[in-house]
Amino acid sequence: MIDVMLSRIVLRDGAPQQYIFLSELEGPRSFPIVIGQNEALEIHRVVHGVEVERPLTHQLAYAAIQALGGTIDSVDIVDLKKNTFYARIQLLGQDAAPAGALDARPSDAIALALRAKCKIRVAEEVLVRATDTSAS
Repeated sequence: MIDVMLSRIVLRDGAPQQYIFLSELEGPRSFPIVIGQNEALEIHRVVHGVEVERPLTHQLAYAAIQALGGTIDSVDIVDLKKNTFYARIQLLGQDAAPAGALDARPSDAIALALRAKCKIRVAEEVLVRATDTSAS
């Protein structure tokens, strides 16, 4: 798994599709992921420290994990099929032992990773395919 970071959020007014860009921490590769407006706005809120009056879905999910004594260890982008990315949220239990993984959309997983301040990683094979510009 290759460590990446959120390098850019592109919010397009009135467009159903928004973009986030992930960049390799120790390398030159980066790639976009198309996400929905709600997820993009949540990621934007977390990055800019914007608080809302009542918890939204991602805040609620993160609070539930914490209330149950768990933590998010990492978010892993594990596959790319037919231009769709797949992610897993790696969880730790109360004793910091691995507690399993949750399948998730990358946008939701990244929104949670930013709240948890945990690693975001991409499988090497996915990174190679996502950054391959020879098909364009």
